Amino acid sequence: MDFLQSLLDNSSIPAITAFILGILTAVSPCPLATNITAIGFISKDIENHHRIFINGLLYTFGRIVSYTVLGFILIPILREGASMFMVQKAVSKYGEMLIAPALIIIGIFMLDIIKLNWGAMLLGILFALAFCPTSGVFYFGMLMPLSAAETGGYLLPVIYAIATGLPVILVAWILAYSVAGLGKFYNRMQIFEKWFRKIVAILFIAVGIYYAVVFYL
Repeated sequence: MDFLQSLLDNSSIPAITAFILGILTAVSPCPLATNITAIGFISKDIENHHRIFINGLLYTFGRIVSYTVLGFILIPILREGASMFMVQKAVSKYGEMLIAPALIIIGIFMLDIIKLNWGAMLLGILFALAFCPTSGVFYFGMLMPLSAAETGGYLLPVIYAIATGLPVILVAWILAYSVAGLGKFYNRMQIFEKWFRKIVAILFIAVGIYYAVVFYL
């Protein structure tokens, strides 16, 4: 973390700064928790290793959609001289309110109590919008002012989003082409997938309840 912070402090290239901000966001406690739960979600298709990797890419693409759309909305506002504080406060508030019930609902779906096909891209969109204080500072307080000040600033949220989803892509690749292959070798993939999905579903529900207690009580 100190190494990344040092790189950030010494960076004078906007694209590199945006990338480092994304990595710092990805390893911060709150976004890290959502990335871990996202890895569990995309791994539910562990019997199809290609699908796991595709889900990792789709999850990251969902984050790109959220951060880019927000950027296209906020950059012109900042360039007109508006304050970012109230916007950041509103987005952070409603993002935190949304993530708790979403995790619980997804966990219920993964337990097959209710049948619904949640896509990895939708999960990426949702988790990107669930700003916590740290990610809010990185995105609203640092990335958006930088984007507003640069001519090609609209591309910086894309770079930032890719960096925030990079750990998920890497783990998805490992699961797809290492763990999945090992499971097939032992011919126990179906049993493993069944119990793994249940464990992940319970994790989703537990984390959702935790967020609900923190944000609503």
